[in-house]
Amino acid sequence: MQAAIYERFGDPTEVLVTGERPTPEPGPGEIRVRMTLSPIHNHDLWTIRGTYGYKPVLPAIGGSEAVGVVEAQGADVTVPAIGQRVVVAGVLGAWAESFVAKAASAVPLPDAIDDDTGCQLIAMPLSSLMLLEDLQIGSGQWMIQNAANGAVGKIVAMLAKARGIKVVGLVRRDEGIAELAALGVDNVVSTESAGWEDRVRALVGSGSILRAVDSVGGEEGGRLTSLLAEGGMLMSFGAMSNKPLVISSGDLIFRQVSVKGFWGARRMQSTDKVEMGRLIGELVRLAASGELRLTVDERFALTEAAAAAAASDRPGRSGKIAIRGSV
Repeated sequence: MQAAIYERFGDPTEVLVTGERPTPEPGPGEIRVRMTLSPIHNHDLWTIRGTYGYKPVLPAIGGSEAVGVVEAQGADVTVPAIGQRVVVAGVLGAWAESFVAKAASAVPLPDAIDDDTGCQLIAMPLSSLMLLEDLQIGSGQWMIQNAANGAVGKIVAMLAKARGIKVVGLVRRDEGIAELAALGVDNVVSTESAGWEDRVRALVGSGSILRAVDSVGGEEGGRLTSLLAEGGMLMSFGAMSNKPLVISSGDLIFRQVSVKGFWGARRMQSTDKVEMGRLIGELVRLAASGELRLTVDERFALTEAAAAAAASDRPGRSGKIAIRGSV
């Protein structure tokens, strides 16, 4: 079968190549999925660079989430059925014509959810939903996040809205406000011009910002922290700037602001099956109803994986870059 392979860690645009690999056979408790569409996540690119939280054995096939059709079952597997359309996340080697996954991790998709949404329904949305749960914030309360027009930012805003949580979203460009408005996301402030902090305060009015989510790092995290109410909490979700957090000691000491880190993979490991089922059920329901909308900007063939990685790194996208299978 055809696959997007890397034999060394490095720049995905340089190390990703197309090659042939044996079609994998599912073992006990596993299924083989014929890949239809697979998104490129930031953690996929970090894994290929060798900078993520774990390193696969090389040579490796890229990709960790995909929508596809079950084409084979391992021993003792009866569900999902052969021919069932599913999404699977947390797999190794999704950027291939077929991949193997645990049957228990496959989520059947109703026809109301298209492939664009389905292919990215679990990894980022599940992390985002777990993030909201860990923030311990309720309906009617305020939170703030930067990188609001990024994949995670959009998802957090939509999930929070469905729960009645008020979100201030920060974007770096004025154009980002209209982009998010088209998705039904409001309360967005651009930091392109001076005085944006005052615009945030005007939006919140007499309310208080209790939680902040930082996906950028560096001084941006500190700016979010300065807007938190006394006793508020900053959650570090990502570090797009590749810079360490810079936070005023005064915010920590005198206003008793706390800082925590969030890693979806670790959170998922500590989540039991009942809780996982509840969260995934909420995501499927919101996606089927249209309250959670996930878009794909551009699709690339498996033979174009390096070009797809380059496109994924370009700023200004409104949706994911995805790799399509042969079906």
